[in-house]
Amino acid sequence: METTLVSVGSNVPDFEMETYEPSHGDFGKVSLADIKKAGKWTVLVFYPADFTFVCPTELADLADQQVKLAELGAHVVAVSTDTKFAHMVWRNTEGLMKNVKYTLAADTTGAVSRLFGVYDSGTGLALRGTFIINPEGKLVTSEVNFYNVGRDAGELVRKMEANVHLMANPSEACPAKWTPGSKTLKPGKDLVGNVAAAMALN
Repeated sequence: METTLVSVGSNVPDFEMETYEPSHGDFGKVSLADIKKAGKWTVLVFYPADFTFVCPTELADLADQQVKLAELGAHVVAVSTDTKFAHMVWRNTEGLMKNVKYTLAADTTGAVSRLFGVYDSGTGLALRGTFIINPEGKLVTSEVNFYNVGRDAGELVRKMEANVHLMANPSEACPAKWTPGSKTLKPGKDLVGNVAAAMALN
């Protein structure tokens, strides 16, 4: 059965996965429908596998930013094709994972990984994909790295901050390296060919 890939700007079909929840040390389930119902943003962080090498460095970095992401209204879900049982053991044995309190989801069939175009059929693993879904269910950010390049969770926070600002201010646009409180742009005929001048204004 062929999977239709979700693209930026489109609505994400509802999905559900089994999870290990480090915050209360038990198994559970996560569904996009429930996250939307709660009015939350969904941050999906796909990674290749438990008990590997770059992955725990990424998830530890993400753990350092989990409070900021929660304050921005995000439900963070780290996803691999491992089982929820492997997630539990890895979380509780790997030293770099000790501060991870966000959801660890088990995409054992690869169905959700395929939906986002990160499933590697040659290995049965997921590439390093990061996706932000707004509370209405629209995919607003997509980033995919190969196996050997780790991500920066600080940049994920910056993208979340920009997306939250733009949802509240849809007539604006955030330029490169935008951070909260800095200048935004208001696209229109007067801005065409005059971005440098607009950025220079206080």
